[in-house]
Amino acid sequence: MQVRVLSFGVLKDWFGGEAMAAELPEGATVANLLELLAETRAAVSELGGLQPFGGNELQPLRGIAVSVNAEYAVSTHVLCDGDEVGLLPPVSGGSDDALDLSVLSAPDLVVFTGLTRSLIDSQTMIETIKRGEDGAVVVFDGIVRNNTRGRQTLYLDYEAYEEMAENQMRELAVETRKKFGVRHVTILHRLGRLEVGETSVLIVVASAHRAQAFEACRWVIDTLKKKVPIWKKETFADGAVWANGEPFPEGLAMEREGSHES
Repeated sequence: MQVRVLSFGVLKDWFGGEAMAAELPEGATVANLLELLAETRAAVSELGGLQPFGGNELQPLRGIAVSVNAEYAVSTHVLCDGDEVGLLPPVSGGSDDALDLSVLSAPDLVVFTGLTRSLIDSQTMIETIKRGEDGAVVVFDGIVRNNTRGRQTLYLDYEAYEEMAENQMRELAVETRKKFGVRHVTILHRLGRLEVGETSVLIVVASAHRAQAFEACRWVIDTLKKKVPIWKKETFADGAVWANGEPFPEGLAMEREGSHES
């Protein structure tokens, strides 16, 4: 059988491209696929096609998460012909430039999530979200700063596994309302190239009470940074690197060398 493999972030550079096909026997699991990819990559490196990774071709696949058909999967998941498998390094963070923000004015709108390549107008969005029953609106406005650990930042590039990221963001917003009892949750994330001072991620939580709004907003950004498949490449005055992501939640990461069981 054949599966389509997508790699993101630093793994895209490591494999030398975003998409590839892999031939596997019937009944093969995610762990079997990772072992095959590591072996294939090592063989290509020996032929001079790719740079070796410090002598350990398995290392970049440890700690990653894997998706099958845009849903997180465990190492024992059995693959089927035609599956789309995503290789997701720890994350650092239907979308298009025409994201319709007018829906924010709908009186019964309780969640709004999306990815956009357009500038995010934070102030306009916040004012549009407010309702008469809200006693508090808490905002996280993530902004591109001009340096990281003393290195001058020129710009950032964000990329995502878009279908999966959109699903995860909406599920996160819905879960937040149930968990904290808030009225409304907005989660909006930029993709593409961002300049210093631009908003990369906007989270708005509206609630009758401030305590729930504060708690919910903090929980959303902390969870988003661990689960939603968005990656950041930082370009500095002296070079560029993929930002280190936060570890995936327990149960999602591939951990054991060789078996890749979580």
